[in-house]
Amino acid sequence: MANNIQAIRGMHDVLPEQTPLWQYAERSLREVLGAYGYSEIRLPIVEKTELFKRSIGEVTDIVEKEMYTFDDRNGDSLTLRPEGTAGCLRACLEHGLLHNQVHRLWYYGPMYRHERPQKGRYRQFFQLGVETYGMAGPDIDAELILLMDRLWKKLGIRDKVRLQLNSLGTIAERSVYRESLVSYFEGHLEQLDEDSLRRLKTNPLRILDTKNPAMQEVVASAPELMAYLGEDSLAHFSAIMATLDDLGVDYEVNLRLVRGLDYYSKTVFEWVTDELGSQGTVCAGGRYDGLIEQLGGKPNHAVGFAMGMERLLALMETQDTVQLASPVDVYMIRVGVVAEQQGLRDAETIRDEIPGLKLQVNCGGGSFKSQFKKADKSGAEFVIILGEDEVSRGEVSVKSLRNNQLEQQNMSLPQAIEFLVAQVKLA
Repeated sequence: MANNIQAIRGMHDVLPEQTPLWQYAERSLREVLGAYGYSEIRLPIVEKTELFKRSIGEVTDIVEKEMYTFDDRNGDSLTLRPEGTAGCLRACLEHGLLHNQVHRLWYYGPMYRHERPQKGRYRQFFQLGVETYGMAGPDIDAELILLMDRLWKKLGIRDKVRLQLNSLGTIAERSVYRESLVSYFEGHLEQLDEDSLRRLKTNPLRILDTKNPAMQEVVASAPELMAYLGEDSLAHFSAIMATLDDLGVDYEVNLRLVRGLDYYSKTVFEWVTDELGSQGTVCAGGRYDGLIEQLGGKPNHAVGFAMGMERLLALMETQDTVQLASPVDVYMIRVGVVAEQQGLRDAETIRDEIPGLKLQVNCGGGSFKSQFKKADKSGAEFVIILGEDEVSRGEVSVKSLRNNQLEQQNMSLPQAIEFLVAQVKLA
């Protein structure tokens, strides 16, 4: 007998008992994004490999080690998207959305990276991305932070995350700082680990966010980027902090918070938590004006963020305040051939009259006792019982499965519909 085929390592199933939490989070995301006037854009999962080489960089771990890349039948090199920013910007440039326009966009879906699977990190993972274009001022940077602050509150996890901010200045300012940083670390080569020695030649700023405890002392004494920022960069950063102060959003200035890619400028931010072990970053964002030109567009402005859903859900699971709706509101039991036929007709009438009601009809037969057990297990609030006696009287029997104070009642179908409208709280 052949062995059962298993899921690919690092690509996980979301089972029926897990999907209500996903749906709750996804619904909350859409509601908050809608409240700020953001529009959804839907993007391909597969892009030309060149897109990510140009945006992420050929000497990064993502491009060198983690991308799922293959040649299609035409010989073109294609890649399963490892992130969404490049694809979103590619779409906007391709369709002319950045010409004298501003846009607030979001996308959602699977991303792919071949890395070591661990809790909250998978090879296929779901990500929310939010991107804004055409706005240079600090107000849009602040708006993205306020949007996330509102989402955390809506999900009941605001007390489990902390906001960290920094400014990377302009590319020119960072170039001067980079020289100073490289010079400093070259004087402390014996204290650098293997990762940092490699980054010294490619992304020296990334050395600053090392998680190696043995390097904390040498990193703490390194020059600070803030000392190299000009008036415009400092004013931009100060305006964001002033907005957050005015609206009561707590934050920490983390001078070691950086990005390894040159197209980032000015604002960078992360929402971090202590609840998920080493996987502390829940959401990361920043301003990336330079990427637009890098992908062939005219100079423009862009700022956004990305959030991994698996990590968000792991954080939500650390608190039990979320009340998830049952997948079933009403369960219908049908006993006897006549009741089975009538029950399907009644069920369709109920669905017509009560849009949004989640009504599950027992299928496959079974005794009254076995059907009642299924009704209870479904999580339904009410059960509708239909047997030959009820059919002969033109009635149904309605019983509450969760409230002993409500007595079981026989009533006509229109009365049952009126009763359910009054009793069931629809999502």
